[in-house]
Amino acid sequence: MERVERNSRPGKTLGILALLFIIVGLYFALVHAPPDAYQGEVQRIMYIHIPSILTAYLSFFIVFVGSCLYLWKRERRDDILANAAAEIGVLFTALTIVEGSIWGKPTWGVWWTWDARLTLTALLLIIFVGYLMLRSLIEDPERAAVSGAVLGIIGFLDIPLIHMSVYWWRTLHQPPSILRPDKAPWDNVHPSMLIALAINFIAFLLLYFYLLSLRIRVGETEERIRTKMLEGAA
Repeated sequence: MERVERNSRPGKTLGILALLFIIVGLYFALVHAPPDAYQGEVQRIMYIHIPSILTAYLSFFIVFVGSCLYLWKRERRDDILANAAAEIGVLFTALTIVEGSIWGKPTWGVWWTWDARLTLTALLLIIFVGYLMLRSLIEDPERAAVSGAVLGIIGFLDIPLIHMSVYWWRTLHQPPSILRPDKAPWDNVHPSMLIALAINFIAFLLLYFYLLSLRIRVGETEERIRTKMLEGAA
């Protein structure tokens, strides 16, 4: 019981820090940062839209790393990590698409368009929803882990395509404002907007790692139960 309590303390600390940064981030996004000169108030949704997609990218990178490690070493902890990261990555990707639609309607006049970046982002969501469905449909845990790892690695390769799509194809989506190869972020974004964006990104990272720690604990518990059931059946 004491061990469980000690293990949950870092998660609780992350949760409290995430809540504090979310409150501060909302203040900077909604009050401190000025409205955009061209887009007006609707631009403020970028303070959660950009952190959402960057957090999703990070999550699928963790899926990629966990999947590669599992295929190499066959250790269950790597599969648990990859599976947990995939679930949360799906959540943040879906959130990104919803936020983008809310921004797109007043800016582009449509909720959705088959723009290259939007389509590839929707494809990313479909791939990892498929990843979760595939794992749930395969009863053998080892086969589910191997199949998931292969699909997780393939799915991650969509992210460079999403990022470069605005350069490779004629798209409605504007080029990135932060991750540009030709300019530093502070050369392209007003400092007060950059601060608001940075605080919200930290808030999303803290929230992400809080959720990830919770999901990993659930995965580890499921693994212990499965092991005991196998030992009992032997």
